[in-house]
Amino acid sequence: MVPPARQPSMRRRRTLAALVAAALGALTLAWVVSDDDPDEADAVRAELAAEAWTLAPYEGLGAWIDVYDWTDEFTNGDPSVGLDDIDRMAELGIDTVFLQTAHDRSAAPGVIDGDRVEALIERAHERGLHVVAWVLPPLVDLDADLRRLTDSAELPVDGLGVDIESVEVADVADRNRRLLELTDRLRTEVGPDKALGAITPSAVHLQVVNPAFWPAFPWAELADAYDVIQPMAYWSIRDAALRDGERYVGDNIDLIRTATGDADIPIHPVGGIADSISTEQVAGMVRAIEARAALGGSLYDWATSNDDQWRAMSGLRTESDG
Repeated sequence: MVPPARQPSMRRRRTLAALVAAALGALTLAWVVSDDDPDEADAVRAELAAEAWTLAPYEGLGAWIDVYDWTDEFTNGDPSVGLDDIDRMAELGIDTVFLQTAHDRSAAPGVIDGDRVEALIERAHERGLHVVAWVLPPLVDLDADLRRLTDSAELPVDGLGVDIESVEVADVADRNRRLLELTDRLRTEVGPDKALGAITPSAVHLQVVNPAFWPAFPWAELADAYDVIQPMAYWSIRDAALRDGERYVGDNIDLIRTATGDADIPIHPVGGIADSISTEQVAGMVRAIEARAALGGSLYDWATSNDDQWRAMSGLRTESDG
């Protein structure tokens, strides 16, 4: 029996699952239309729109881009990631772009470089990729955090992720209180039926390597409030036996399922960091995800990755890529 505290989350997931099923029906229709319609781009946009804000963008293979790669503001006017990179992602079979859209150290109170970010989103949609915006809230000023999150949600994106890693608030109890308050306020703003992702620290780090880093991390509460958990499973920063993609990602999935008390919770691990890992380690990550039937997986980050790594992750692509 589902505990009463978990019922709202489970109901929302069932609703999202139904939306995904409907989206898949729309996807099939869109491809039928595209066979007869020379403007296939419209059909692709229809597919993506049908899947927006469901769990679909978290399925399959994802790549991450942060503000230090695509914005003018954080690259001194010389971004290393642009529209050509979106094209290359499509060629490599990537399904979703996780795009950082705001930053607390930006001069902008909300979304950064609006014209540039919308161009990236538009190109991704033209090439059949979902876009999930993500933001890291420091939890110091919740009003400012919420502004950056809600402004990002108003972009023509397909989902939103909250990057939960800041420890600027030193007191753990206060930090957890602020995190859950911000989460409640965000959920009120976006509504109950839009899928939100919780981008969490590594469960291995929190529970095995350094439990003092964030004791009493609110796994169960986050599982209630968010629809998919995305642990930052960066085995490249680990030593010895934990510096292994298959073991580290697998242990993260197992620990999160135990900590939330939910063996079916949607999980999308984020592996990396790309410039410090081998292709074989990436292949191990894929094995761990597939063996545990996780929702999908991604690599942090695009700018530090290489084509061989993405080919090693090709087994995670959605069926529509094949």
